Amino acid sequence: MDNVNVFGVRHLSPSSSYHLLEFLEKIKPTAVLIEGLYDANEHISSIVNPKNKAPLAILAYTESLPVKTILYPIASYSPEYQALVWANKNNVHSSFIDLPSDVVLMLDAIEVKKDEESSQEESKSNKTYIYNKNSLYERIAQIYDEPNYETFWERNFEHNLDLDSYRNMMNEFCMQMRQLIEESDAVHDRKEYARNLIREAFMRRQIKNTIEAGHKPEKIVVVTGAYHVSALNMKLSPMSDDEIKALPRTKTNITLMPYSYYRLSSQAGYGAGNKAPFYYQLMWECLIKGDLERLPALYFTNLVRDLRKAGTYRSPAEVIEGVRLAKSLTYMHKGKIPTLIDLQDACSVCLGQGKKSVVAESMMRIEIGTEIGHIENGVSQTPIQDDFYRKLKELKLEKYKSTVAQDLVLDLRENRRVKSEKLAFLDLKRSEFLNKLEFLNIDFAIEKKSSQDRASWKEEWILKWTPESEIQLVEAVLLGNSIEFATAFKLDEELKECEDIAEASELILKACKCGMSKAVDDARKLVQGLSADAEDFINITKTLKNIYQVISFGSLRKVDTSNLIEIVEQLSLKLNLLMIDSCNCNDDKAKEMVKAMAYIDSIIQDNDIELDGELWIEKLTELSDRDDRNPKLSGYAAGILLEKNRMSEQQLSQEISRRLSIGIDVDLGAGWFEGLASRNHYTLISKLIILEKLDEYINSLEDEEFCSALVFLRRTFSSFSPEHKRSISENLGKIWNINNEESEEEVLKALEEIDEESFADLDDFDFGDI
Repeated sequence: MDNVNVFGVRHLSPSSSYHLLEFLEKIKPTAVLIEGLYDANEHISSIVNPKNKAPLAILAYTESLPVKTILYPIASYSPEYQALVWANKNNVHSSFIDLPSDVVLMLDAIEVKKDEESSQEESKSNKTYIYNKNSLYERIAQIYDEPNYETFWERNFEHNLDLDSYRNMMNEFCMQMRQLIEESDAVHDRKEYARNLIREAFMRRQIKNTIEAGHKPEKIVVVTGAYHVSALNMKLSPMSDDEIKALPRTKTNITLMPYSYYRLSSQAGYGAGNKAPFYYQLMWECLIKGDLERLPALYFTNLVRDLRKAGTYRSPAEVIEGVRLAKSLTYMHKGKIPTLIDLQDACSVCLGQGKKSVVAESMMRIEIGTEIGHIENGVSQTPIQDDFYRKLKELKLEKYKSTVAQDLVLDLRENRRVKSEKLAFLDLKRSEFLNKLEFLNIDFAIEKKSSQDRASWKEEWILKWTPESEIQLVEAVLLGNSIEFATAFKLDEELKECEDIAEASELILKACKCGMSKAVDDARKLVQGLSADAEDFINITKTLKNIYQVISFGSLRKVDTSNLIEIVEQLSLKLNLLMIDSCNCNDDKAKEMVKAMAYIDSIIQDNDIELDGELWIEKLTELSDRDDRNPKLSGYAAGILLEKNRMSEQQLSQEISRRLSIGIDVDLGAGWFEGLASRNHYTLISKLIILEKLDEYINSLEDEEFCSALVFLRRTFSSFSPEHKRSISENLGKIWNINNEESEEEVLKALEEIDEESFADLDDFDFGDI
């Protein structure tokens, strides 16, 4: 039993895979045992299936709430993957031998609970633990004069091409690292140490079982993280039957899923990942071809190809110089092959011309990569995948599961030309299904947003399937075993955490479009509860908008919305009472207030719900008369009243004279006019009195005041169409007693003079600070 071959690796290491394959060919084992979830053995055949493509990941998750997960990503250059592929190719027994997922996740739950209890005790006793596991790695990098630990590892291990040297260095290095970590007094190390003892005892038991099954120790190769090599010495006791039975467990499910290099990278938050998955794939390709020295050139050519796609051209001479510089940098560190950081520095100098920002985006793509794994349909599918494909077939959407984007137009109304109820509401069910996918962040269906605020019977979608969509679908199983359950769970969770009335109303709308009646009612109750304390005019308007859109569906979506009418009435009353105070705001807030007021007015004009229109007119009239509110909003209120014939021409003339008169601050006057004109362009054109008063006002301004007013006036008229501007010039002709051609020429001449003066002022302008 002492003769078992234990091969220490680093996860996601191309060099580990390279030397492991050499070692396997040398030993010719009859059994290959691999550190990995014991209950994932049923998925080995799928992992090595040539129709499936790495990167892949083994996902395990608990059946009970809250859902806990563990993830084991596998790249094409992972030692574990290469060991499985070699075993399959040579008809050799292979097996994962680490703790099963039900034990791992239960141990995680126990540790989390103990951590919470410890933190509570620490807060009581004012004790804190200062622990930084990375400090040891940082110290190693400093000793070897490397910028970081990853560069130290790459230079000393990834570039070591001698099998015996690599194994000896790896085992010795990791054994000493383990000793240093185990001697640490940090509480986190104690827990990790205890966890490792359990894992290693379990793995020793699986090695023992393999020997008892008839495999000779010297014909067994154990592939494990180098940290565990010294502990898999079979002189140590394996775990007994009683100890295995005593292990804490929880119910779990386990599946195989496609994965992506971005998710594999440490940038996406994966702790055991690396910063450059695709770079290491390039390294792996060079290693298996026996030409690692080709890596710098391969890196540069891939980078230049990406730059060219983005429109940045770099010559072959610059690539050659870049490779030479990278080699020179590595020689300074007594290395033979440039590391990633050497290549990055050389790229910044030779391809970025001294600026890393020029090549940073391309470097990121080349280092991380866009590779996404693939798994054949029906292989290791989760319940939610089964439900998804069943729904695709049921809703006749199978042809849309394509990598080519396709448009789908839905008519949510009942189709009376068919006999079956299932077909009559087919598009409605499709809509609910696609809305659920969108809510679950599964990027298969994207709705084309309508410019209309109100709901309608028509929906337009863009459907496109990608491997990333498959990953998102698998991850959704953490929320539920079907699309329906996952949507219900997510809606419920978001409602529990929601404390904002507008966000709660958005959940009403989402739940309605997903066909989730219970969630609609739960969200309605939440909105009612939050409405009592709500005082933000903009937020309440957003709430009103969302709820009114749901009501506008009527019976179209088969969701009872009768209980929502009372909320709309309450919110409408509240908005009327809050409006005057809310209009005491700055210009930035005024822009939002204008949109909110426009929407409220459109709802009150609608006959679907009887709201207090007279109270709204009363508040608009009060706002229009107020001088102590934002002038743009007072002007906008006047514009609404004018549009509704609630302001006579005499009242309008008096108001313009009051607002646009000498003695009134020009910013206030011009701001008020901007609000008035922004409501309805036609009103400004049709009411000659407005332009007459404006003409008088402008002529009364001093030069400095005119320049200040000009900002508002140009902003006001910039949104007018050419036809509207032509009509204004005609009306100005009437005021100035000139014909249409002369008035238009006068207006254009004045604008040209203003533009020329503006450009002349730029001659002496200092652009250095921009």
